[in-house]
Amino acid sequence: MLQILIVDDDKNIRRYLAAVLTEAGYSVSCAYCAQKALEIMENEKIDLIVLDIMMPGMDGYAFAKLLRDCGSDIPILMLSAKQLPEDVKEGFLSGTDDYMTKPVNEAVMLLRIKALLRRAKIISDRRLTIGSTVLDYDSMTVKNSEGSQLLPQKEFQLLYKLLSYPNKIFTRMQLMEDIWGPASDSTDATVSVHINRLRKRFEDCRDFSIVTIRGLGYKAQVEEDLV
Repeated sequence: MLQILIVDDDKNIRRYLAAVLTEAGYSVSCAYCAQKALEIMENEKIDLIVLDIMMPGMDGYAFAKLLRDCGSDIPILMLSAKQLPEDVKEGFLSGTDDYMTKPVNEAVMLLRIKALLRRAKIISDRRLTIGSTVLDYDSMTVKNSEGSQLLPQKEFQLLYKLLSYPNKIFTRMQLMEDIWGPASDSTDATVSVHINRLRKRFEDCRDFSIVTIRGLGYKAQVEEDLV
C-alpha cells in the first residue's frame, strides 16, 4: 500500500485529508510541522507528501527546498490558502511538483495524487506499462501481444513522452523542444513524420492510439482503466 505523509499544522485539516486518502486506499501518516515530518521519514518509506505552507518553525517552502537540496525526489503536492500567482510560483521554485489552493476539491486532489505517483514510478522504474504494452526506456523496446520492437531513439522518446501523460495535449513545438532540443535545426514537421511512423507501427495496438488535435498538436488516447 502506498504511503502518503500529510504535513499540516491544522489538526482538523489533517483529519479530513487522512480520512479522504484512507478511503481512497492509501496508508497515511501525519505531521504538524517539518521537524516531525523528518522524524517520520527516517522511519517510514514515504511515497508522496501533501504539504501545507504556513506552519510553525520551518514553513512549507523551506521544507520542500530542504528535501530537494538533500536529493530527495519524493513527489510533493502543496496545499495552501495562498492563492496569489507569486505564492504559487514560489511553491514550484521551492521544489513542489503540484500546487492546489484550499479548500480543495477531493476528486481533483485524488486525481493529481494518482498522476504524481504514476510519474514518480515511471521515472524510478524507467519502464511504462499501458495495458499489455510495456515500454522499456533502457533498451528502447516496446513489447505487447504482437511481439517486441526496437525503436529508433527519437521515435521511442516521442512515444514514451506521450504515453507518460495520457490524454494530455502537446504542441508540435513542445515535443520538438523536449525530444530534439531547442537548438535543433529540425522543423516541427519532423514531429509529424515521426508520429506517422509510430501510428503505422502500432496501428493494431488496442492499448493506445495517437490522436491529432487540429490546430494544437497530439495526445496519446488511453483508456483510464488501463493507466
